[in-house]
Amino acid sequence: MYRRLAIALSSILALATPATAAGPTIAVVAPETGPFAILGEQIREGARFAAAADGSKIVEIDEACDEQGDASIAKDILSAGADAAIGFLCTEDLQAALPALAEAGIPAITLSARSGVLMEDALKRGWPLFRLAPAPGMEAQKAVDVIATAWAAEPFALIDDGTIHARELVEAIRLKLEEKGMKPVFVDTFRPAQEQQIGLVRRLAKAGAARVFVGGDRGDMAVIVRDARAEKLPLAFMGGESMMAADATTPLPDGTQAIVLPIDGVTPESAALAATMREAGLVAEGYVFSAHAAATLVSKAAAVAASAQQPLSDALVADTFLTVIGPIGFGAGHELRDNPYRLMEWKQDRFTPIETTLEGD
Repeated sequence: MYRRLAIALSSILALATPATAAGPTIAVVAPETGPFAILGEQIREGARFAAAADGSKIVEIDEACDEQGDASIAKDILSAGADAAIGFLCTEDLQAALPALAEAGIPAITLSARSGVLMEDALKRGWPLFRLAPAPGMEAQKAVDVIATAWAAEPFALIDDGTIHARELVEAIRLKLEEKGMKPVFVDTFRPAQEQQIGLVRRLAKAGAARVFVGGDRGDMAVIVRDARAEKLPLAFMGGESMMAADATTPLPDGTQAIVLPIDGVTPESAALAATMREAGLVAEGYVFSAHAAATLVSKAAAVAASAQQPLSDALVADTFLTVIGPIGFGAGHELRDNPYRLMEWKQDRFTPIETTLEGD
């Protein structure tokens, strides 16, 4: 089967590092059993496809995801002779592995750990941790960029459902906008999980709002948008990353906007990968694209490092590399150089990009 995948993947030449006899060995750390096994398989599939395209070697290592962290992961990575490790769904396993990886000079690229404290510790202790997941604050910053550009002349409102994440997200957006001299005409906390939100949308309209940012889950957003349209109120709505969840009882109406991470079809390369995987009877979803991107990063950075005779970690910071999800580079703090969030709109059962020039672009 993998021979067939390798042949099919030859069409994605733009992403491939020219294969050499000494391509990098990449440890792919992901759960093989338990509740996260399906996510682990997405990571392995993405990495396998990247390896088939660029000639790198993949070593698959199980991740237990228990509270204590698995110190044996680092031993397995070292025993495999890996040049880098990607994956790490669970912060505890990452923390347990990083000291030994640092001693061996092996960079680790996490696809999901978002802890700000973890990255602070890594930089302080010299751990070679790189984060392909967005850094804390990136979601709020992208929302601010969009609102400051697209809503500059519109009266807007900020509402949240009272949960910790939603409240903190909306408050961060409000404070950043006020620094720009933009104040909402309406700020409120709504009661979540209601069958209707007619009272809320009427209050929004009475306050004079035309645009509304909703800090809440997808189900509440669907109800709010539905009721605003039923009342024929001229309100447009935008949410955050929580909009990427599955539909609840009420489907998300077309035209609903969100600040989200792109999943598929956003770049020609990701569309090509999805098509290639379909031909192999596989579905490109979840962590497939970020795992493919991480493996591609390692392969291309390893070639640069070998040419410049420098450590792989230095090469990862020094350059930007084309991947299936677009160009990726890391700053000095080992976070993504560019904010990965995009403004997208729900159309016909999927989020599609909205092309616009934002503040700071």
